[in-house]
Formats: sequence, structure tokens, C-alpha cells
Amino acid sequence: MQMQKQHYRSLNIRSLLCSRYTTLSLQQNPGPSSPSSSFSPWFPILQNSITQRNLPLGKCTHARIIRFGDYSNRFLTNNLINMYSKCGVLDYARKLFDQSPNRDLVTWNSILAGYAVSAETDDSKIFDGFCLFRGLRRCEELSPTRLTLAPVLKMALFSGCISISEAIHCYAAKVGLDFDVFISGILVNIYTKVGWVEEARRLFDEMPEKDVVMWNVMLKAYVQSGAYDTEVFRLFSEFHSSGLRPDDISVNCVLRELSKGVVSEELSKSIDQVRAYAVKVSLLNDVRDVFKWNKTMSEYVNAGENRAALECFLEMTRSNVECDKVTFVIALSSAMGTNDLKVGQQIQCRVVKSGFDFDISIANSLINMYAKMGCLNYALAIFSEMEELDLISWNSMISSCVQGGLGKESLNLFLDLLCEGLRPDQFTLASVLRACSSVPHGFYLGRQVHVHAVKLGCIGDVFVSTALIDVYGKSGRMEEAELVYKIREGFDLGSCNAMMAGYINNQDSSKALSLFSLIHKDGKKSDQFTLATAINACGSSVVLEQGKQIQAHVIKLGFDSDLCVSSGILGMYVKCGDMKGASLVFDGICEPDDVAWTAMISGCVENGDVDHALWLYHQMRHSGILPDEYTFATLIKACSCLTAFEQGKQIHANVIKLECLSDPFVGTSLIDMYAKCGSISESYTLFKRMNVTNIALWNAMMVGLAQHGNGEEALNLFREMRIQGVIPDKISFIGILSACSYSGLVSEAYGHFDSMYKDYGIEPEIEHYSCLVDVLARAGLLENAEKLISNMPFAPSASMYRALLGACWVQKNAEVGKRIASQLLALDPLDSSAYVLMSNIYAAANQWNQVADARKMMKTRNVKKDTGYSWIDVKNKVHLFVVDDNSHPQAAAVISKVEE
Repeated sequence: MQMQKQHYRSLNIRSLLCSRYTTLSLQQNPGPSSPSSSFSPWFPILQNSITQRNLPLGKCTHARIIRFGDYSNRFLTNNLINMYSKCGVLDYARKLFDQSPNRDLVTWNSILAGYAVSAETDDSKIFDGFCLFRGLRRCEELSPTRLTLAPVLKMALFSGCISISEAIHCYAAKVGLDFDVFISGILVNIYTKVGWVEEARRLFDEMPEKDVVMWNVMLKAYVQSGAYDTEVFRLFSEFHSSGLRPDDISVNCVLRELSKGVVSEELSKSIDQVRAYAVKVSLLNDVRDVFKWNKTMSEYVNAGENRAALECFLEMTRSNVECDKVTFVIALSSAMGTNDLKVGQQIQCRVVKSGFDFDISIANSLINMYAKMGCLNYALAIFSEMEELDLISWNSMISSCVQGGLGKESLNLFLDLLCEGLRPDQFTLASVLRACSSVPHGFYLGRQVHVHAVKLGCIGDVFVSTALIDVYGKSGRMEEAELVYKIREGFDLGSCNAMMAGYINNQDSSKALSLFSLIHKDGKKSDQFTLATAINACGSSVVLEQGKQIQAHVIKLGFDSDLCVSSGILGMYVKCGDMKGASLVFDGICEPDDVAWTAMISGCVENGDVDHALWLYHQMRHSGILPDEYTFATLIKACSCLTAFEQGKQIHANVIKLECLSDPFVGTSLIDMYAKCGSISESYTLFKRMNVTNIALWNAMMVGLAQHGNGEEALNLFREMRIQGVIPDKISFIGILSACSYSGLVSEAYGHFDSMYKDYGIEPEIEHYSCLVDVLARAGLLENAEKLISNMPFAPSASMYRALLGACWVQKNAEVGKRIASQLLALDPLDSSAYVLMSNIYAAANQWNQVADARKMMKTRNVKKDTGYSWIDVKNKVHLFVVDDNSHPQAAAVISKVEE
């Protein structure tokens, strides 16, 4: 619930900020500004977004800068890079940096600082950061400063490789920065952290200026090493004599020696002297002041420095400061921010040891922490052991279950909450409604929650109304969703997004686009979710031109770098069949994720370019992106189309390696591929090894057996499926009717056809009638098949007539064939197979005049026979050969070999 709350709140805040910002920009009407001046009207807004870590405001500002033509302003570009880096969106910053034609030292320093921040939590950024630094060194016209080397040294520290730090130290000496106070301080910090205390002390002594922080770093290094007891107090004495005043951290470092047990008499005197100093300057009480520690930790958390907050908590425990419940709540929040499960568990142990394990606020914090880290079993265990539960406890647990995909469990918790006599609030109801969206028949439960929301007066809450729209939209009840949407108070972008998504889910993309147009006409600001949804609607409706207009709007608003939006644009081009446009969008994505790669691969397969799809898959693997189940299913389908058996086997091996074989879509695709590639035995072996409770696997196996002429085996498999309690669906009956067709089992086919509705309530569709027509045609019952076509409740398809016409040729029945051919040509006058089959039927009956008439009619209507072709797979490359086509580079050699 917390994540959903923050998500919807962020939408409202973003809309508000964008509207306020628009007003500001219109009032100022900024024009071109000097690239080296901080008097640009955009500068204070960017500084505000950097200070507040306000990414939506920064993005809006970026969009306005582009709109007013200031995108070439180097000064603003540097600030934009800084803003994106500080807001944690390094990909945006890097893209701006790469696109910047005129980079100065500030540009380089800004992007290096961004990589240094990201490197703290993402090791992969360290190498990229060093590559950037090497690029800077190649720019002879730029001379690095302390602001250049500082982030590089930070990355060296995070890398854990001391040799890199030494190399940068040497470079600093080369450019004359080794005695810079700032650089020296970082180097001292690095050397102390790797245990090189003597080297750190040597550099420390050479520093021209030392502040309190540097003295404390050196003191801490001696204390942690444990081998310099007397040196600790000697250094403290030098510190005191330097004219600077040791602070509470200094005193805390030294007095930690008290916890080491037996000390010498001389050392004891030194400790007493430090304690006396602390009492004299009123520092000792501050060291143990829990309120001061809590305040410091809280400030770190609010600034996003969760690791620093944890360091502060660790310092508290070392100083024997007695933690209160506020301390533990802040510490657990910090652990959640770093996503460090081990640290969180250690804090929980400390909670138990301190006797706070039954405190309700701490228990709620533990539930939130474990849920956010994906450990729902831990969260549920804590929740079940709590002696006292408040509404926050229930809300946290319900929301956690929803986010973890446990919709039924969250609904059961909601019922327990009501049984306890507690009154749910808007956050409870919003979470429960999200659970209703994720469970079967959730519409009926959602309607009951809707009634409950009306009774409690929560129906006007934006979170509740948005969740209701989502429930009704996913249940196909758009009329109810529209009613909820209309009674809301004021404009809310989250509700609009949910409404648009509902229209798309119900195949009414035109209404989604109409709503998007209305939002735009009313002057409301769209966010990335609105734009991605609108683009999805264009793809579903196959309206490429409107999609291109929205794409232009995306670029104007500065959302073209957003991965969600760019992936949506890519998907739109794919759905509209414009693979050239899709390739351009794909090439513009800085770091495509698995969704973007899969969309591109799927588009190639759907548009017949399977070679390129397989090439993209290999590129995807080389880029380090792991394919998901949908990627594998798409690729396996491609191999089935090409009968590229060896490539299919390689993908099968990757499926096993990445443990995706249990997915029903992947398993079904593999069974189908092996069957279509002629290896029905391997297909059946794979089927037996898988979880055969999934109906799709049974269907794929039955269809495969039927296509290979193993009708009896397919029928036996159908019987086994029913014995095991797997209920057949409409696809199952297509497979079983096909099996009857290949085996000539007419009576059994009629029996299964009648059983569809009688036993399972499945209405026969045109595909089932086509199968039954094929059964009769193969059995030679041509008149019966013709009668079935004329009496069925559907308009006959061309493929149905084509199958019957083929049977007429086999049976040499010119009379029925002529009638069927006329029906087929009425549906598809340009179907070459109808003319060819009819000509063959007349030829088999020695009716040569009619043969000539059929061929003449074909020529008059300019109908050409489909060109024959074949292909072969050689060393994972498919070679296609077409009749009368000598364009293949080895065509002459192939023809020569055939003629031998």
C-alpha cells in the first residue's frame, strides 16, 4: 500500500509542479541565455530540483529548456547532468553527456560525480566511471582539478582495489594535486579503510591543513586497528594542541578503549585525562544523548544517506548508547533503504536483545522492511506473533501481501481485520481493491468493497476511486468504471491513467485516445504512465500516424528517455508493422531492458524476419540482459516456423540453464517445435517430464501427435487427460477432432463434437466445424461434408472449402468439386489453389475441355500459382531457395550439384 500511495501521490505532485512551473515560465518568458551565466531563469529552478531531489520538477524544466531552444546551452546542460545524477537517474545524465557537443571540465566533473554516487550501490558503474576518466585524460586541453579527482577516488574506494587508488594518487602528484587538502583527505580515508594506517599517517602528517573531520578519521583508524593504543592518545593530544577542539566523535573514539578490558596503568591515566577533558567541555553527556543520535540518523535518512545513518547506528552501539524505539525505527528504515537483508536481520536481533520486540511501532517497521525486501514469510511471522495490532499493522501486512502477489491472503487479512472490529481507512480499502484486481472473480469482491467505501465515506478518496476503476476495468465492467470516474472531485491523473488502461484492456482503444486528447485539450499535464498508455492504445488500434503525433509530444515533454515510454513507442511500431521505425526507436534507447529486446524480437518474428530475430537474441545475451519466458516462447515459435532444429535445441538448452522450463508457454512452444521439426518422440519425452496439469501442454502434444498421423495415440492421450482430472477446452477438441480426421474415425469425431457442449458447455466454433468437415472429407463422405457446411451457424471460410476441394480431387468427384470450387472462388477469386485443384479434378476425370477452361479463367483473371520454395539450415544459417530464382550467391554450384 505504501508503494501505491507514494505512486499516486507522486502523480498529483508531478501535475501540480508542472502546472506551477508552466505559470512561472510563461510569466518570465525566457529567451536565450548566456552559456556561462548563472542568470538564466532556468538555473534557480534546476538548483531547487537538485536540492530537493525533485526529479519531476527537473524533467519538466528540461522539457521547457528544449521547447525554448536552450538545449545547446552548455551551462544548463551541465546543471541538467548534475540534476539527473543527484536524483539517481544516471542513464539520463549519461545520455545528455554523450549528446553534448561542447564539453568543458564542469561537464566532465558533473558526470563523474554522478557515477561516483551510483557506484556506492551499483558496482557495474565503477568500470564505466573509470572509462570516462580515461576519456577525460585524452582531452589535452582540459586540466583536472580536485573536483575531478574526488569522484574518481571515491570509485576507487568502492572498487576495493587499492592499486587503483595508488595509481590515482600518483596521477594527483603528477598534476600537482597531491598536497591539496581535499584530495589528501580522501586518500587518507581510503588508506585507513584498507588498513594501511602507517601510509595514511604519513600522508596525514604532510597535509598543510587539517580539519576536525580529518583528525577523527585518523583517530578512528588507530582505534579500529587495535595495535596503536598509545598512539591513539598521542594523536588526541596533538589534536588538542593544534588549536582545534576535539568534538564528541573524537572523545567517543578514544573512550572506546574502555571496552577492551584490562589496560595498563599508563593507558588508564590517558583515558582518565580524555574523560576529564570531555567533562570539562560538556561532551561526555552528549556522547550518550540518544536524542542527539536519533536526530543525526533522521537527518541522514531524510537526505537519502541510508548507509551513513546505519554507520551512525553502529557508532551508537559501539559507544554503549542505550537505543530507544525511535532509534530502531530509523535504523530499520535505513536498512530498508539500502535493501540489505543481513543488516536488517542484525538490527532485529538488537531489537530483541533490547526488549523492544513487542513494541508495535518497531514491529510495523519490521513488517515493512521485510516486505519491501521480498521476504513476506518473515513479515507474516512477525505479524502473527504481535500481541497488539493497530490499523497501521493491518494496512502494512495487507499491502505487503498485495505487492507480493498474495491477493487471496490479503483478502483474508481484510476479513480478519473486520472481525476484530477495526474500522478500515482509505489506505486499507485501496490495498484490498488492488487485491481484488489480482484474483479470479475479483469483480464481485470489488463491488462489496465499493459498498463498504461508500458507507465509510471514502469513495471520494483518490486512491480508492483509482483502485475501483482498475478493478472494474480489469473485470470488463467499464460502465461501472465510468460512473466512478465521473463522480470523482477535481482532476486526478492517476484516475485518468487507470481509465485509459481499462479501455485498452477491453479492446476500446479509441475511447482511451479520446480521453487522452481531452486531457491534452484541457491543458492538463501528462506523465510517463499517461503517455505510455496512450501509445499502447495507438498500437492496439494500429493508428501509426496518431502514434507518431504522441511520440512528438513525448519528445517535447522530455519523456523520450524514459524506458517505459520508449518501450511503449517501440511496441507501437511493432504492432503497426513498421519495423524500420521500431529499429530507430530501439537504437535510441540507452540501455534496453528485457521488455524492449523482447518487443523487437517478437516484431521481427511476426513480420517474417526470423533471421534478424535470432540475431537480436544473440545480441541480447551479449549485452548481459537475460531473456524471460515470453522471449523464449517467441524464439521457439520462430524456430518452429523455420524448422531450424539445431537453433531450437540451443535455445532449449538456454531455457534449462535459466530455469524457465516450468513455464507453460515455454513448455508448450518447445513441444510444438519438436513436433513441427519432425521429432515427435523428443516432443513426447519432454511432455512426460513436465507438469502435465496444464491444459496447454496436453493440447500441444495432442495436436503434434495428430499432425504426425498418430491419431490413436492422440485419442489415448485425450482419455488419459480426462482420467487425470484435466478439463479439456476448445483447443483440446480441435486437437482431438484433427486426430480423428487423420485416423478416419468418423463416429468418434461426431461423439467428441457432441460432447463439447453436452459435457463441458463449450460452444463449437468455426474451427471445430472445419475439423469435422475435414474428417468427413478424408473419409470420402463429400456430400455429408458439403451438407454440414451449408447447415452450420457460421459463414464458411475459404480454408474449409479448400480442404473439401482437395478431398474431391483425391476422390475424383468432379460434380461436388465443381460446386465447391465455385463457392471458394466466390469467397476468394484470386485463390490460385482453387484453379489448380479444379484443373486436376477435371484431368483425373479426363474432362480436358474443362481443364482448358479452368486454366484460361486463371489466365484471364491474372491469377498466378504460388511460387514453390524450400530452405535448409547450415551452421545456424537458413538458406532459402525459390523456383526460378538464381539470386542465391551459391545458386550455380547448387544447380550443378543437383544436375549430377
